[in-house]
Amino acid sequence: MGILSRTTTIIKAKISKLLDKFEDPRETLDYSYQRQLELLQDVKRGIADVTTAKKRLELQRDKLQVSLNKLDRQARDAVAAGRDDLATLALTRKQETVSQLESVSAQIEQLQREQDKLVAAEQRLSVKVDAFRTKKETIKAEYTSAEAQVKISEAASGISEEMSDVGLAIQRAEDKTEQMKARASAVDELIDSGTLDNVWDDQDSIDRELSKVSSDASVKAELAKMKAEAKK
Repeated sequence: MGILSRTTTIIKAKISKLLDKFEDPRETLDYSYQRQLELLQDVKRGIADVTTAKKRLELQRDKLQVSLNKLDRQARDAVAAGRDDLATLALTRKQETVSQLESVSAQIEQLQREQDKLVAAEQRLSVKVDAFRTKKETIKAEYTSAEAQVKISEAASGISEEMSDVGLAIQRAEDKTEQMKARASAVDELIDSGTLDNVWDDQDSIDRELSKVSSDASVKAELAKMKAEAKK
């Protein structure tokens, strides 16, 4: 039983965490405000219903009062005419009307008390709903601001990480460039010193020296020949 209880608690916690991740408090606040408006509207409809019922009873009371006055007059007229039987009938109906009138008046008073309670409740609820609306909009604005700050911070963090990677790439490129420059300089020195043979020349250093001597001798011979021809 203990293991099952702990497992249930863990599952509820995970579900709650998952729901919290996708829940937008602004939507929750708007929904709560809408529900309060609906409840306030229900109270207002209740006030309207009670007021309507009271008005109907007031109309009935007025009719009973008219009837009561008429029966009283009829009883008096019957007494004056010596018709005790008609006077008794009118007075009997008058008593019944008085009883009805008292009952209707009592109902009107009860409905009036209910109406007063509902009106007071509606006024208190209206104040609370207005206060909640103000608080809701304030919280929504603060949440939106905080959300924007988080996005800016995350973007700045991403840019910072990206710039760090760019910096490393630049450093590696500079290092490789320096290595290439050093390598080119070393190759130039080797070529200038003759240590490194020209890759386009298939003669070694001895062959090149012998070729140079032969070329110098050929130039000297050609020069001597030209001088001899010039003296003739």
